[in-house]
Amino acid sequence: MQVMIREGNSPVTLINVFTVEPAQQEKLIDLLKEGTDSLFSKQPGFVAASFHKSLDGRRVVNYGQWQSLKDIEAFRAKPELGEYFKQVAALSQFETMICEVSYVNHA
Repeated sequence: MQVMIREGNSPVTLINVFTVEPAQQEKLIDLLKEGTDSLFSKQPGFVAASFHKSLDGRRVVNYGQWQSLKDIEAFRAKPELGEYFKQVAALSQFETMICEVSYVNHA
């Protein structure tokens, strides 16, 4: 599947906003890429992930898509992901939002 943004709640959107020291931004992105390639992309219901980095080096935004809320809840419950999340938390503070798309305007 490919990234598709359309109004509604399918796929489900998971957005993480990470606050990081500028010197650590690339290290965090590398860790997020590694986790996505080796862990998340292999989970049932995973659709896509993208990472956006702020030009000031202080934030990274992860825009992820999953087939359902149950798929998100299932991967979050897996104990083997705990060590990965500890590594992410050591580099940044983050906030997570589970969203549905309310508006899209494509040119």
